[in-house]
Amino acid sequence: MQYGLCVNLCYMHITLRQLEVFEAVARLNSFTRAAETLHLSQPGVSMQIKQFEESIGLPLFEQVGKKIYLTEAGREMYAYTQRIQQKLAEAEAVIEELKGVQSGKLAISVATTASHFATRLLAAFAERYSGVTISLDITNRESLKHQLENNIPDLVIMGQPPEGVDVESVIFMENPLVMIASSRNPLAKEKNIPLKHFAEEHFVVREGGSGTRSAIQRFFDNHGVPFHTGIEMSSNEAIKQAVEAGLGLGIVSIHTLELELETGRLVVLDVEDFPIMRHWHIVQRAGKRLSPVAQAFKQFVLDEAPKFIRLPG
Repeated sequence: MQYGLCVNLCYMHITLRQLEVFEAVARLNSFTRAAETLHLSQPGVSMQIKQFEESIGLPLFEQVGKKIYLTEAGREMYAYTQRIQQKLAEAEAVIEELKGVQSGKLAISVATTASHFATRLLAAFAERYSGVTISLDITNRESLKHQLENNIPDLVIMGQPPEGVDVESVIFMENPLVMIASSRNPLAKEKNIPLKHFAEEHFVVREGGSGTRSAIQRFFDNHGVPFHTGIEMSSNEAIKQAVEAGLGLGIVSIHTLELELETGRLVVLDVEDFPIMRHWHIVQRAGKRLSPVAQAFKQFVLDEAPKFIRLPG
């Protein structure tokens, strides 16, 4: 941050809270969504922005119809705000490093598909390092990409790392995708079912843009077998419920099926060339300086993750 900017910010009596609120509104293009993200009321967000603009002496947003846009001053301030927050995050990381692994903060984001074992991983890590405060966000692939672009979490657990974002990733475990059906489906007792049998079947699938969806489509394309989507779902839980109800077949990570296989509500079909083998990655923004806590968690994942997978024999 330039010295002149520092002098001006101090002279204008801008608070870090105002910078935080402004950054959220500018990034999300919404007062409402910023309020939800920051756990504030919308009037509270509006008041912070009004006070910020009064200190600046220029409007930072303009409203056109129902949408808000950054003014020229707003765009300039947004760029400086991002730099300020980055410097503050670096300062916090240095301080946490001085404290060591026994305390500090850890921000982890996890793909919804990985949540079944990731929560157990985090619970075991928290038990080992009881002084660490953990923030966990379980979300979809598009949100994980956005978070990595903006250097928000310390680490991300997901499938294939996103393209177009400069990241560092390490594979720590296999992630087999299996074909599932209701236990009442006639195919449940068949063996080595030819893949071409499913050319006319309709599948319950994740939404477009999902890493699992893309991997499945590539697999069928590479084998020259048509893949028909019947129903799109936004979560693996919804897919499993739809398959159990007989609305179609599904293809999901085997790591999401612990309870359903144990209770016999769903079965994994014995299909030629299955499973579709993918991998779990632990991902961070390239060049990111990990705190001792984040480094410890990364190593914990690499060493311990397979122990937290539970499937019937």
